[in-house]
Amino acid sequence: MQNTNSISLYLVIAFAPLVTAIMAGFWGTGFLGRSVNRRASHYLTIAGVFISFVCSVAVLFQVLGGQGYDGTVYTWTLIGHTPLEIGFLIDPLSALMMVVVTSVSLMVHIYTIGYMADDPGYQRFFSYISLFTFSMLMLVMSNNMLQLFFGWEAVGLVSYLLIGFWYTRPTAIFANLKAFLINRVGDFGFVLGIGLLFAYTGSMHYGEVFQGAQKLAGANFPGTDWHLLTVAAISLFVGAMGKSAQVPLHAWLPDSMEGPTPISALIHAATMVTAGIFMVARFSPVFEHSDTALSFVIVIGAIGALFLGILGIIQNDIKRVIAYSTLSQLGYMTVALGASAYSAAIFHLMTHAFFKALLFLGAGSVIIGMHHDQDIRNMGGLRKYMPITWITFLVGTLALVGTPFFAGFYSKEHIIEAAAAADVWGAGFAHYATLIGVFVTSLYSFRVYFLVFHGKERFDTSGHGHDAHGAHAGHDDHAAHDAHDAQGGHDDHHHGGVPHESPWVVTLPLILLAIPSVVAGALFIDPLLFGGYFKKSIMVLAEHPAMAEIAGEWHGWLAYALHAFITLPFWLTVAGLAVAWYCYLVNPSAATAIRKRLSCVYTVLENKYYDDWFNEQVLARGARWLGRGLWQGGDRGIIDGLINGSARLVGWFSGVTRYIQSGFIYHYAFAMIIGIMAFLTFFVLTVH
Repeated sequence: MQNTNSISLYLVIAFAPLVTAIMAGFWGTGFLGRSVNRRASHYLTIAGVFISFVCSVAVLFQVLGGQGYDGTVYTWTLIGHTPLEIGFLIDPLSALMMVVVTSVSLMVHIYTIGYMADDPGYQRFFSYISLFTFSMLMLVMSNNMLQLFFGWEAVGLVSYLLIGFWYTRPTAIFANLKAFLINRVGDFGFVLGIGLLFAYTGSMHYGEVFQGAQKLAGANFPGTDWHLLTVAAISLFVGAMGKSAQVPLHAWLPDSMEGPTPISALIHAATMVTAGIFMVARFSPVFEHSDTALSFVIVIGAIGALFLGILGIIQNDIKRVIAYSTLSQLGYMTVALGASAYSAAIFHLMTHAFFKALLFLGAGSVIIGMHHDQDIRNMGGLRKYMPITWITFLVGTLALVGTPFFAGFYSKEHIIEAAAAADVWGAGFAHYATLIGVFVTSLYSFRVYFLVFHGKERFDTSGHGHDAHGAHAGHDDHAAHDAHDAQGGHDDHHHGGVPHESPWVVTLPLILLAIPSVVAGALFIDPLLFGGYFKKSIMVLAEHPAMAEIAGEWHGWLAYALHAFITLPFWLTVAGLAVAWYCYLVNPSAATAIRKRLSCVYTVLENKYYDDWFNEQVLARGARWLGRGLWQGGDRGIIDGLINGSARLVGWFSGVTRYIQSGFIYHYAFAMIIGIMAFLTFFVLTVH
């Protein structure tokens, strides 16, 4: 237990972004006046996140020194004898997540100054991203399931606001509604999982729940032969499937690119989509007692790692390619969770946060330089116009594909090895899926890199805004100028013109994110995977030996990287690079020919495996049919017909009987005589 000063430090970390979000939101948007102008809004919110970041780093060093905290800050209410509390759990897992969240958020805040400079919703945007940071911190710092659920729903709400930030555009509204509804499906399972654990352990506190889980390891779900913890773990993972965009609850994430690019980096690279990964790792004492749940997790992750990555090959929007890459990498993390390699999953979460945020922000820089055109078919040769963006984007690409010595290499390779060593059903499929996924990742990553920064210049310099295909060039999520125009403003950005490097507030975060994208893997792999860093946060049973087997063959980061040059994943990466180089630089007609020969496959991929069609035509129509049935049969038939009909019957009966109540005594005497005669007649007939 730590002292009061430490509790104050945790409160500052969590609430500094909230306070500045309130200031920028209430006093910068006209809600309570406009005393906070554009410059003040970004100074305030950046200061709040910077304070959280510095304090988070201090807490990480405290944790490395053996300190920790698990206590209640505030008791909200009581249900019987069960308290519902707000509290913090500061351990190695939460401390690492706090640093990741605040560091990436800080880079995004700085980047936003340049990216959203012309947007009329400038203060509102800064308020939203600071509020999102607060929500994510509350999620990762929680010590109980109630606060976890609060943070879980809060990040969902703020992501809804950010995806639909340009609310005048129907596509943005459709995208945020889609994200909200799909996440509600996952959250239904999440609530069931929390409810089951609460019902059988009698507590919301992590420590008590995890102790109770050990006692419930052999218990069955009432009325079935299903293991109780299997049902609870799968229910919890359904929540993770929604939040972390796993098959089949993944369709919202590519459409969420309708939001501004900074939130693509903040939400879809480092924070919101990794909340499900963090949650499963936190609940490892529950998942470890169910091989069935782990098998379910590893198979779902493998499907996403391979098949969602394939969709990135055919995308032409630079941000959508990176979005499908995020889906694939989340699949890799999920495979690690299913293999009981929780530490490898969190390690990849950390490295992925840096290089994927770098790629998203790099894509945004390209879009700025291309005057808000984000179709990669309209680019080419940008490296001489945008040298800083080019080199940092290349660093992010090399980290993503798993190039030896780069951050992504160390984390991704260990996930592939963990899948091979895992002792659960589906591990074999997961191993081959992650291997093939290495080639796929390399192919779509270098396809974007070559089409954007190398080869023939295909952009329009006339300023007329037509691409090489005769169509209007795309916009960055209907970027700032579109939003401005839609709200009566204007700016000087138009499609077309010579590309240009982005301002320093955009390129500085790229440089700062490129550094950990290179060195984070080599620096942190020893303590995170093999130094026992997570031993107080994550539980792994002896029956799941994947990480123990890998540890037995570990000889240091340098030897591991040098050995990689003779391994299959490295040559699959080289193969993907070679195919992309040939098809998109040397002989572009080859890609067209392949597409024509595989037109049926291309059609399936273009329709995203018909997932959206199934959601809209089957599930949505089914829900509409069910709603209409409940309306016609339930509302009109039962409520209007039976219940309201009985009310009308009572009304009719009372209308008749009121004539009997005349107020004359002889009328009542006559009625009494008639009643007695009827009673006697009935009695006589009954006796005989």
